[in-house]
Amino acid sequence: MDSAATSVIAQASRVIIKVGSSLVTNDGRGLDHGAIARWAEQIAHLRSLGKEVVLVSSGAIAEGMLRLGFAQRPTGIHELQACAAVGQMGLVQIYETSFREHQIRTAQVLLTHADLADRERYLNARSTLYTLLRLGVVPIINENDTVVTDEIKFGDNDTLGALVANLIEADALIILTDQRGLFSADPRKDPEAKLIAQAQAGDPLLEAMAGGAGSSIGRGGMLTKVLAAKRAANSGAHTVIAWGRGGDVLTRLAAGEAIGTQLLAETGHFTARKQWMADHLHTAGKVVLDAGAVQKLTEEGKSLLAIGVTDVSGEFGRGAVITCVDQNGVPIARGISNYASVDAHRIMGRVSSEIEAILGFVEGPELIHRDNLVLI
Repeated sequence: MDSAATSVIAQASRVIIKVGSSLVTNDGRGLDHGAIARWAEQIAHLRSLGKEVVLVSSGAIAEGMLRLGFAQRPTGIHELQACAAVGQMGLVQIYETSFREHQIRTAQVLLTHADLADRERYLNARSTLYTLLRLGVVPIINENDTVVTDEIKFGDNDTLGALVANLIEADALIILTDQRGLFSADPRKDPEAKLIAQAQAGDPLLEAMAGGAGSSIGRGGMLTKVLAAKRAANSGAHTVIAWGRGGDVLTRLAAGEAIGTQLLAETGHFTARKQWMADHLHTAGKVVLDAGAVQKLTEEGKSLLAIGVTDVSGEFGRGAVITCVDQNGVPIARGISNYASVDAHRIMGRVSSEIEAILGFVEGPELIHRDNLVLI
């Protein structure tokens, strides 16, 4: 783990900024107008430097809890949706007012995973965000908690921030939190814990360090932030995890000051289509691969043939994104299936030359072509 001499935000042209619930709502005591105004001022400064900025903000449910009189976060899905609907009103109002002080227009964008899982909606969302940025607007994004269900939720806005970074190919993701960054151990329990200034995104050691839950107001913890950095790195985006209550933190990062934890992405990144596949949090089905098929995919970069499949589960159609797992159930890859689940089940374990005789047609010799497959 290295020390970070210079912040990657200084050179970033397109930045995603994620703000957690505890920061937006002053630890659940209502929307913190002063803090939001300060972030708007700093984002205005980033804009003056020529940077495009997208803001991913939590806080709708927390604000709705306060307005509706909930002392604790409700567990029922409909109560949570009601809190989101009420709280989102106040959240966007204060953002609009704060940014208007700097002659900056804002736009509310609410997303669910279903929006990004469907290829057409994914492309529409990307085009909309690109257009808003081109028009000089700051998009303010939140999960659409009013309609979200367990099957389609992102689960936390750290993940949402990473998905948005991938969606519009951002250079960097800034995750503002109520912690000073990633430590080698929990600093609340271990006085010897040291701040990790810089590391490689996706390093397995980081996940072991992160563990643990977040605040009682928000959903995420440090682990979700480390995993978000790993996901954002797939498209080449670097991640900075920084203390949101630090003075002028965004301005200082843009000036190159190393603050918090900087998790660097490798230079290579997925193509847009492969990134779309990798970003599926939920897939329609699953195929189990034998050891030979796993080796062909992971070490040789080959397509997935039906002969290497030992089981098929779920119901999916041709063209659906499915997950490939090994014999222990560990996810290996995701890809676009050439065959529906009912047909995949019939040809699994069989050589490609037998497909036409079994099905009466051939969509391709592969179950998943290598061009439509991404390792995870």
